[in-house]
Amino acid sequence: MLNQSKTITFLASLIVTASVAPGLALANFTDDSKASLELRNMYMNRDFRQQNAARSKQEEWAQGFIFRLESGFSDGRVGFGLDAIGELGVKLDSSRDRRGTGLLPFGAHSLEPEDNYSELGLTAKLRTSQSTLRLGTLQPSLPLVMYNDSRLLPSTYSGGLLTSQELEGLTLNLGRISEINLRDSSSRDDISYAGLNSSHLDLLGGSYALTPQLSLSYYYGELENIYRQHFVGLQHTLPLGERLILRADLRYFASKDQGDSKHQAVAGIVDDGKIDNRNLNGMLTLTAGAHKIGAAYQRISGDGDFPFIGNDPYVVNLVTFNTFTKAEEDSWQLRYDYDFAALGIPGLSFMTRYISGDNAKTATVRDGREWERDTDLAYSVQSGSLKGLNLRLRNVSFRSGDGLTTDVNENRLIIGYSLPLW
Repeated sequence: MLNQSKTITFLASLIVTASVAPGLALANFTDDSKASLELRNMYMNRDFRQQNAARSKQEEWAQGFIFRLESGFSDGRVGFGLDAIGELGVKLDSSRDRRGTGLLPFGAHSLEPEDNYSELGLTAKLRTSQSTLRLGTLQPSLPLVMYNDSRLLPSTYSGGLLTSQELEGLTLNLGRISEINLRDSSSRDDISYAGLNSSHLDLLGGSYALTPQLSLSYYYGELENIYRQHFVGLQHTLPLGERLILRADLRYFASKDQGDSKHQAVAGIVDDGKIDNRNLNGMLTLTAGAHKIGAAYQRISGDGDFPFIGNDPYVVNLVTFNTFTKAEEDSWQLRYDYDFAALGIPGLSFMTRYISGDNAKTATVRDGREWERDTDLAYSVQSGSLKGLNLRLRNVSFRSGDGLTTDVNENRLIIGYSLPLW
């Protein structure tokens, strides 16, 4: 879609046009703008427990700075605006033999972690009625493409995305994604899957709220020369009483290869390299006051792993360390959340979950097993001079067997502070 230099030129032309066009008022452009600075300090430690591990651990500590600027829209039938995101990551502690947590990039040849890395993203936006077109840097959260915010700095994409809400209850999205800036990178790279690069991902779809409690969604996308994908989703919230709420979230993907990928074996894909995958997954969550209990199931079938771009697939068993999306894998999850506001401690929350997968298939494994246990304790200061300060302690245990050979214990400590600038 637009590369960085073209985006900057386009933004500049919009500003010049707005400044000289007669009758074009910029009051809402500035008055509705807002800016914030997020500070994120993150420590990660991975202890590898499998036999013959290449390294005994990964351990890094870094400081992140995330600046966001979001303008309003100029007055007029067609309003324009611009957004910006600036990211800076600074190494506090790491080394060549402890690299690789995803917090810091490292040299391809030296393998030394970088002292710092940064990213600047600019987004032009145009709005008419209830439709908005964004061109430039994007952070989509859609079934076919999701940005990642689980490390020091969030990932971004480049491209264009049109979002329309002209009809009540209906949200439509039409977009093309052309590049990705990974969570631990300063560069913009071609989007890819399983070792194959693609020039772009095209997507079309949306969601419709039949009632305030029930919504349906559908998306279709093509990762050029690699795969095409359909998605159907259903979300339903059912009040069961004064304090009980049952929420259902069902998702289904159908993916098939296309273009060049039909004529070559795709890296990491079992058998003959074809992509012909179905993924059915869903989660039921019961909320009872301060308690939440969830149960999820995911079934992968067909040829190959479940295909997706970036770090985050839109599946219910996407958890801290693993995605449970290997070929033929069946996985289930049990989850429990508690909000300590019920005990008079607002801002304090607890989460634990257990995920188990079996029948996983790879190029060398036919019936692999894996499981993960996550525990989170988080606190966000609610008032006073430290409002905006949040702390999270996360513990992960991951084990695999029957041919799969990754065993990990992991701890993360994240301290964040969000400061509104205006």
